[in-house]
Amino acid sequence: MGTRIFYYTGTGNSLWVARQVAGELAGADLRSISARTDLHPSIESGTLGLVFPVYIWGVPAPVIRFVDTLTGREPEYTFAIAVNAGQVSNTLVQLKTILAKNSVALSAGFEIRMPSNYIPWGGPGPREEQSRRFELARLKIARIARSIKGRESLPVEKGPLWQRLLFSVMYKMSFSHVPTMDRNFRVDDTCTACGICVRVCPAQNVTLQEGRPLWHHQCEQCFACLQWCPAEAIQYGRKTPGYERYHHPEILLEDVLNSR
Repeated sequence: MGTRIFYYTGTGNSLWVARQVAGELAGADLRSISARTDLHPSIESGTLGLVFPVYIWGVPAPVIRFVDTLTGREPEYTFAIAVNAGQVSNTLVQLKTILAKNSVALSAGFEIRMPSNYIPWGGPGPREEQSRRFELARLKIARIARSIKGRESLPVEKGPLWQRLLFSVMYKMSFSHVPTMDRNFRVDDTCTACGICVRVCPAQNVTLQEGRPLWHHQCEQCFACLQWCPAEAIQYGRKTPGYERYHHPEILLEDVLNSR
């Protein structure tokens, strides 16, 4: 049996990582988590991969829901890649526990650092730093692929103890509030009512009302609506008008729309 990789993406970092891994593993089947419409996605592969971003120092809710509905026999080898901007914290330990509750053993868990898309805390950083992260990611993905091919059982990667303790508490405190954090979104007068924000949202949380985006408190905090807005009309709080927008430079809007 082959390899099936499921990915969850908002602004393209995780999709890019999943594509790079699939390219190293010839014949890997690449599928979007947010595009899955069946209630019981089937593993149907000897090797199962999960690629997703770290949200608020933990596993995103859509990934948890997805894992909880997996069906099929346990894969022979399961790996996960947590894409983050520098603080993987306890994310992969958390995922290992969630998978175990669903009778799936996590064989190996890796972190990949990419430019940040969490714009409330600033832009993605200088272009030279972004390029450096992309290059380091390519090198690490090649090493990860070798481990996957060899079906190596490895400890999951994690942050330092202080980070895991502190950020795990913050994750638990914040998790239930994420859907309503969209109350901080707003739209300015440069909006053209193009509807891209509606189409890129993986949670189907955005609609147009009288030509303006409206959020419905089912947010996942992926920031796809803001980052893909061609007019940069969507803001989050007061500071984002001054911050650079970001999506992975090798991922097109069409790629994200197809993943929906």
